Amino acid sequence: MTRLSRDDVIKTVDRADDVTIAEIIGTGATVEELAEAQAWLANDEPMINDLRPLAQGRVRELVDILSELEEDDDEVGPAESGSASAIG
Repeated sequence: MTRLSRDDVIKTVDRADDVTIAEIIGTGATVEELAEAQAWLANDEPMINDLRPLAQGRVRELVDILSELEEDDDEVGPAESGSASAIG
């Protein structure tokens, strides 16, 4: 298993800035662990139903980083673009 490279992260994680990329690489995770973290974020219920243990270790770190990235994306949405029109 090979550790993540910058190119791996850029190909896999949309809208990741340099700080987030560095955080992800800093976990020492592999491509497989990043894929597992993304699967947890996308489909946690089916994974739990398959009796898989909750994400732990590096996968858990990745889940935390990626979920923060998703939260940031949620904050920059239609509400902000609509607020400018409400003022003017």
